[in-house]
Amino acid sequence: MTGNSLGKRFVVTSFGESHGPKVGIIIDGCPAGLELFASDIQRELQRRQPRADAFSTGRIETDQVEISSGVFKDQTTGAPIHLSVS
Repeated sequence: MTGNSLGKRFVVTSFGESHGPKVGIIIDGCPAGLELFASDIQRELQRRQPRADAFSTGRIETDQVEISSGVFKDQTTGAPIHLSVS
């Protein structure tokens, strides 16, 4: 695989850099009418935060998810889904 995209009919494209202001994905090919809750994604982001042990990073990052298109009232619309984390 080359580039930042994966898939043909259901395409996931990533953007951003690890230490940049934002990272995210664009999901194209998702049908309309599926439930998608930002709170579910936020909960998964919180699971990846460092723990207080010797093997975790000392960085504290307050990752916040934003879904800016492709979802209306927690339902996919059929348009590409733009999801970013800052």
